[in-house]
Amino acid sequence: MVRAVFPGTFDPIHNGHIDIARRAAQHFDELVVAVYTRPLKTLLFSSEERLRLVRQTFQEDAHIKVDLFNGLIVNYCRNVNAQVIVRGLRVFSDFEHEFRMALANRRLAPEIDVIALITSEDHSFLTGSTVREIASLHGDVSSLVPEHVDLALQRRFKELGEERAGGFANSSFRD
Repeated sequence: MVRAVFPGTFDPIHNGHIDIARRAAQHFDELVVAVYTRPLKTLLFSSEERLRLVRQTFQEDAHIKVDLFNGLIVNYCRNVNAQVIVRGLRVFSDFEHEFRMALANRRLAPEIDVIALITSEDHSFLTGSTVREIASLHGDVSSLVPEHVDLALQRRFKELGEERAGGFANSSFRD
Protein backbone atom coordinates (compact mmCIF):
# COMPACT_ATOMS: atom_id res chain seq x y z
CA MET A 1 0.00 0.00 0.00
CA VAL A 2 1.38 3.39 -0.97
CA ARG A 3 0.35 6.20 1.35
CA ALA A 4 1.03 9.85 0.57
CA VAL A 5 0.76 12.94 2.76
CA PHE A 6 -0.36 16.36 1.54
CA PRO A 7 0.70 18.77 4.31
CA GLY A 8 -0.34 22.38 4.78
CA THR A 9 -1.87 24.91 7.10
CA PHE A 10 -5.12 25.07 5.09
CA ASP A 11 -6.08 28.46 6.53
CA PRO A 12 -8.53 28.13 4.89
CA ILE A 13 -8.70 25.18 2.56
CA HIS A 14 -9.52 26.41 -0.95
CA ASN A 15 -10.25 24.99 -4.37
CA GLY A 16 -6.56 24.86 -5.30
CA HIS A 17 -5.83 22.60 -2.31
CA ILE A 18 -8.86 20.47 -3.09
CA ASP A 19 -7.80 20.04 -6.72
CA ILE A 20 -4.29 18.93 -5.74
CA ALA A 21 -5.58 16.54 -3.06
CA ARG A 22 -8.16 14.88 -5.28
CA ARG A 23 -5.73 14.52 -8.18
CA ALA A 24 -3.05 13.12 -5.86
CA ALA A 25 -5.53 10.63 -4.36
CA GLN A 26 -5.93 9.07 -7.81
CA HIS A 27 -2.25 8.01 -7.74
CA PHE A 28 -2.00 6.50 -4.26
CA ASP A 29 -3.84 3.93 -2.19
CA GLU A 30 -4.41 6.54 0.49
CA LEU A 31 -3.80 10.27 0.79
CA VAL A 32 -3.57 11.92 4.19
CA VAL A 33 -4.30 15.63 4.15
CA ALA A 34 -2.19 16.70 7.12
CA VAL A 35 -3.16 19.98 8.79
CA TYR A 36 -0.15 21.64 10.42
CA THR A 37 -0.88 22.83 13.93
CA ARG A 38 2.03 25.19 14.62
CA PRO A 39 3.02 27.29 11.60
CA LEU A 40 5.18 30.39 11.98
CA LYS A 41 2.42 32.71 10.82
CA THR A 42 -0.76 34.25 12.14
CA LEU A 43 -3.77 32.07 11.49
CA LEU A 44 -7.40 32.98 11.04
CA PHE A 45 -8.71 29.59 12.19
CA SER A 46 -7.58 27.37 15.07
CA SER A 47 -6.16 23.90 14.40
CA GLU A 48 -9.46 22.32 15.38
CA GLU A 49 -11.45 24.64 13.09
CA ARG A 50 -9.13 23.99 10.15
CA LEU A 51 -9.29 20.25 10.80
CA ARG A 52 -13.11 20.38 10.85
CA LEU A 53 -13.26 22.38 7.59
CA VAL A 54 -10.83 20.04 5.82
CA ARG A 55 -12.64 16.93 7.08
CA GLN A 56 -15.96 18.30 5.89
CA THR A 57 -14.41 19.03 2.50
CA PHE A 58 -13.26 15.44 1.98
CA GLN A 59 -16.00 13.54 3.83
CA GLU A 60 -17.14 11.89 0.58
CA ASP A 61 -13.62 10.94 -0.57
CA ALA A 62 -12.95 7.36 0.59
CA HIS A 63 -9.22 7.44 -0.22
CA ILE A 64 -8.56 10.75 1.55
CA LYS A 65 -8.00 10.87 5.29
CA VAL A 66 -7.50 14.05 7.31
CA ASP A 67 -5.26 14.44 10.36
CA LEU A 68 -3.39 17.03 12.43
CA PHE A 69 0.39 17.10 12.70
CA ASN A 70 3.14 19.18 14.21
CA GLY A 71 6.90 18.96 13.97
CA LEU A 72 8.80 17.78 10.93
CA ILE A 73 6.70 16.45 8.10
CA VAL A 74 9.16 13.60 7.50
CA ASN A 75 8.68 12.42 11.10
CA TYR A 76 4.92 12.53 10.63
CA CYS A 77 5.30 10.53 7.39
CA ARG A 78 7.34 7.90 9.22
CA ASN A 79 4.72 7.72 11.99
CA VAL A 80 1.89 7.04 9.51
CA ASN A 81 4.01 4.87 7.18
CA ALA A 82 3.77 7.28 4.26
CA GLN A 83 6.28 6.97 1.45
CA VAL A 84 5.45 10.20 -0.38
CA ILE A 85 4.93 13.89 0.37
CA VAL A 86 2.67 15.69 -2.12
CA ARG A 87 3.12 19.37 -2.85
CA GLY A 88 1.37 21.70 -5.26
CA LEU A 89 3.08 24.19 -7.56
CA ARG A 90 1.11 27.24 -8.69
CA VAL A 91 3.67 29.54 -10.26
CA PHE A 92 7.36 29.37 -11.06
CA SER A 93 8.32 31.21 -7.85
CA ASP A 94 6.81 28.32 -5.83
CA PHE A 95 9.34 25.98 -7.40
CA GLU A 96 12.40 27.43 -5.66
CA HIS A 97 10.83 27.22 -2.21
CA GLU A 98 9.43 23.73 -2.78
CA PHE A 99 12.72 22.55 -4.29
CA ARG A 100 14.68 23.65 -1.21
CA MET A 101 12.14 22.02 1.11
CA ALA A 102 12.24 18.79 -0.90
CA LEU A 103 16.04 18.68 -0.74
CA ALA A 104 16.03 19.30 3.02
CA ASN A 105 13.39 16.60 3.55
CA ARG A 106 15.36 14.22 1.34
CA ARG A 107 18.44 14.83 3.49
CA LEU A 108 16.42 14.11 6.65
CA ALA A 109 14.51 11.12 5.25
CA PRO A 110 15.92 9.70 2.02
CA GLU A 111 13.26 6.97 2.04
CA ILE A 112 10.44 9.51 1.55
CA ASP A 113 9.90 10.97 -1.91
CA VAL A 114 8.39 14.35 -2.73
CA ILE A 115 6.04 14.63 -5.67
CA ALA A 116 4.87 18.02 -6.93
CA LEU A 117 1.68 18.44 -8.91
CA ILE A 118 1.16 21.48 -11.09
CA THR A 119 -2.00 23.32 -10.15
CA SER A 120 -4.85 23.59 -12.56
CA GLU A 121 -4.74 26.84 -14.49
CA ASP A 122 -8.02 27.94 -12.90
CA HIS A 123 -6.35 27.97 -9.48
CA SER A 124 -2.91 29.36 -10.32
CA PHE A 125 -3.58 32.68 -8.58
CA LEU A 126 -5.21 31.16 -5.52
CA THR A 127 -3.61 31.31 -2.07
CA GLY A 128 -4.97 31.22 1.46
CA SER A 129 -3.81 34.82 1.85
CA THR A 130 -5.81 35.86 -1.20
CA VAL A 131 -8.94 34.14 0.10
CA ARG A 132 -8.53 35.64 3.58
CA GLU A 133 -8.02 39.14 2.22
CA ILE A 134 -10.99 39.07 -0.13
CA ALA A 135 -13.20 37.64 2.62
CA SER A 136 -11.93 40.23 5.15
CA LEU A 137 -13.07 42.96 2.75
CA HIS A 138 -16.51 41.33 2.40
CA GLY A 139 -15.74 40.12 -1.10
CA ASP A 140 -17.35 37.06 -2.65
CA VAL A 141 -15.10 34.00 -2.27
CA SER A 142 -17.81 31.48 -3.16
CA SER A 143 -16.01 30.52 -6.38
CA LEU A 144 -12.72 29.99 -4.50
CA VAL A 145 -13.76 27.79 -1.57
CA PRO A 146 -16.46 25.24 -0.73
CA GLU A 147 -19.71 26.65 0.67
CA HIS A 148 -18.98 25.54 4.25
CA VAL A 149 -15.64 27.38 4.15
CA ASP A 150 -17.27 30.49 2.72
CA LEU A 151 -19.77 30.47 5.60
CA ALA A 152 -16.98 29.91 8.16
CA LEU A 153 -15.06 32.88 6.73
CA GLN A 154 -18.12 35.10 6.89
CA ARG A 155 -18.74 34.10 10.52
CA ARG A 156 -15.11 34.61 11.50
CA PHE A 157 -14.83 38.08 10.00
CA LYS A 158 -18.15 39.06 11.54
CA GLU A 159 -16.78 37.91 14.93
CA LEU A 160 -13.56 39.86 14.41
CA GLY A 161 -15.28 43.06 13.31
CA GLU A 162 -13.87 45.68 10.95
CA GLU A 163 -10.86 46.72 13.04
CA ARG A 164 -9.38 43.28 13.63
CA ALA A 165 -10.36 41.82 10.25
CA GLY A 166 -8.16 44.41 8.53
CA GLY A 167 -5.11 42.64 9.96
CA PHE A 168 -5.63 39.85 7.45
CA ALA A 169 -5.57 42.14 4.41
CA ASN A 170 -1.95 42.15 3.30
CA SER A 171 -1.91 42.89 -0.41
CA SER A 172 -3.59 45.39 -2.67
CA PHE A 173 -7.28 44.47 -2.90
CA ARG A 174 -8.11 47.63 -0.93
CA ASP A 175 -6.80 49.87 -3.73
